[in-house]
Amino acid sequence: MQGQTVRIVSQAIRYIEEHLHEKMDLDMVASALHYSKYHLHRIFTKTVGLTIHDYAKRRQLTEAAKLLVFSAKPIIEIALMSGYESQQAFTDIFKAMYKTSPAEFRETENFYPLQLEIYLKEELVKMDLTKDNIKFATPEDADDWMELVSLTIDGYPCLDKKDYAANLHQYIADKKALILRDDDMAIGVMGFSPDTGSIDFLSVHPQYRHLGITKLFLDKLADELLYGKEITLTTYRAGDKADTGWREEYRRLGFAERELLVEYGYPTQRFVLPPKNKEETRNDRNTEKPVSREL
Repeated sequence: MQGQTVRIVSQAIRYIEEHLHEKMDLDMVASALHYSKYHLHRIFTKTVGLTIHDYAKRRQLTEAAKLLVFSAKPIIEIALMSGYESQQAFTDIFKAMYKTSPAEFRETENFYPLQLEIYLKEELVKMDLTKDNIKFATPEDADDWMELVSLTIDGYPCLDKKDYAANLHQYIADKKALILRDDDMAIGVMGFSPDTGSIDFLSVHPQYRHLGITKLFLDKLADELLYGKEITLTTYRAGDKADTGWREEYRRLGFAERELLVEYGYPTQRFVLPPKNKEETRNDRNTEKPVSREL
């Protein structure tokens, strides 16, 4: 069943990629693939972590941003090529997602994607996962790590891959990089700073995100590596249309809102998770259940 679901979702992704120049919605994709729109919506959202509408919009805007930086095409032409009926409609949604107008983005000459094409693994390995499966990353993990980051680019506004890769190698050398694998595939990665108690980057594979992988990483820090420390991270501000659910997930996991920030020119907010006490840690250990992709 898992393989069939992934094949259907992959067909939907392929259709979207081939029609990025058109105005797209769930009805259009479902009709083209001859699937029930309700069934397609459910399995696509669960597998990818985005609705078809949101995935298509993010992909169209990413390709539009690329044209703004690497071509001289007029903005109105790029808007129409991206499935928008007017330059104003395109400008409004572009600014909501990129926090700058298309004209201003072009002037920066600095392209970064909102969403790259997602490639799914058809057959996932059947295994239960606990925080004990999370290991310190090694240099041999770097390629798989970066592949996962490309899949989860939605969590990294303004990502500069070259700088990120350089930082990653330093984090690995300093034993500040954690990785979780399911067989030969990286399904979760985290970089953290023991001195400050901060999570500096975190990615979870779209096909595993709904299984509680983020919580496994938090438990690894709270129960072992950062025991007794406050854990902090930064995420999207409330109402940011570029957020694909990270803010809500962190709140659900117990993080509290703190001050508003601007990082690399992007508006964010700091979140804080209070340290566990000994009783909470003991209770968690007694009740810990592995997460399974069969859930």
